[in-house]
Amino acid sequence: MGSLDVGIVGPALPSIQLYFGVNERILSWIFTIYILFYMIGTPLMAKLSDIHGRRFIYIIDIVLFGVGSLVTVTCSSYEILLLGRAIQGIGAGGIFPVANAFIGDIFPPEKRGGALGILSSVWGLSGVLGPILGGLLLNYVWQWLFIINIPISIAVAIAGFFILPKSRKNPKFSFDWQGIIILGLMVTFLAYGINQIETHNVVLSILSLNVWPFLLLSVILLPILWKIETRVQDPLIQVDLFKSKEVKLVNSIMVGTGLVQASTVFVPAFVITALSLTPPKASLMLLPIVLTMALGAPVIGKLLDKFGSRNIMFTGTFIMVIGLLVMGLFAVSFYVFIVAGVLIGVGMSTAIGSPPRYIMLLESPPQERASGQAILNIITSVGQLIGGALIGAFVGSYAGKLIGYQYAYMFIGFAAIIMTILTTGLKSKEEQLKTMEYSLKK
Repeated sequence: MGSLDVGIVGPALPSIQLYFGVNERILSWIFTIYILFYMIGTPLMAKLSDIHGRRFIYIIDIVLFGVGSLVTVTCSSYEILLLGRAIQGIGAGGIFPVANAFIGDIFPPEKRGGALGILSSVWGLSGVLGPILGGLLLNYVWQWLFIINIPISIAVAIAGFFILPKSRKNPKFSFDWQGIIILGLMVTFLAYGINQIETHNVVLSILSLNVWPFLLLSVILLPILWKIETRVQDPLIQVDLFKSKEVKLVNSIMVGTGLVQASTVFVPAFVITALSLTPPKASLMLLPIVLTMALGAPVIGKLLDKFGSRNIMFTGTFIMVIGLLVMGLFAVSFYVFIVAGVLIGVGMSTAIGSPPRYIMLLESPPQERASGQAILNIITSVGQLIGGALIGAFVGSYAGKLIGYQYAYMFIGFAAIIMTILTTGLKSKEEQLKTMEYSLKK
């Protein structure tokens, strides 16, 4: 549900806009504020789970997500709606990294790939399934998009209390308030700056006072955040992990993963322009991606234990490159969309799925596993913010015509080529086994 709520509001935007009477730029904050607070909630909750124990924080995350959904459903104004989305984002930000840390705590190294594959298939599948489910639920009222979260949150919180293993508190850790404040400001400036870009005139809008000062502030705050995180005793973001070449590579790849994830949100609009389908039928064109990810992610989790993350990620991202370029170059055929969707789904099940999570578990000390997973989520979210703005810029520059979508997907395809090249620098299976043996001895 945490992943689903990134894109589920997409089909409902016209209804929500009419309900509250807001303009398109303000309306886009339904997406932006969720991702923004998701990015803040990810390291915050991951670090709190290292301090106060995984089960306690995981249940808190679920409760926050449910409360945010309740606020959203019962809101009387657009501002309260955004507040509910912000609360949802904070809760959702902690769900995935803490769940992945549970895998590292409970499963032996040789079985983590399969377990991560199951989690990743659910996370990746639901992220793309969001717009489809949103379209179906619009047969009722837009509030139903969030009502369904509430009983599920209650059930998961109760089950988590009785099923998840109780983990120990670690009072030796202290909380990095400076880090969370600077991170919050940095991503807020980044999100606001991107949101203010005029897609029909990108260059001039970036040079305007509504954009460049905020983007500049976000860039300036990055080295400040880095300096703080290298000095504090228990940093919010474990920047020491970036001493590892493997961590640098996998997080660079995850920026591209965020770009590709953002591109899937635009597939229905692309299909409407290219094939003149109705919006409900266009939303169903995401099914090839969704079904491929659902079937592929668990399989890739199993193959990961056998072939190692480098081989799996290279193959997956290479296939994804083909899918994105095919979709961009040959977009006037219904069957091309189907084939391209399957290829993109294969790539996403590797780039979003268990391989990068597996790498971070190997490279992170046991007490920092949740923080390591949080870094991946933050980097991917940055890619999503940038990807959405870039695709919007391409499409807006060509007044919503087909050529704008084609150029956008070709650009994302070239970004995926860079991802593929970066995978060649990752550790081989033999090198990963040595890392695993070293960490066990340590």
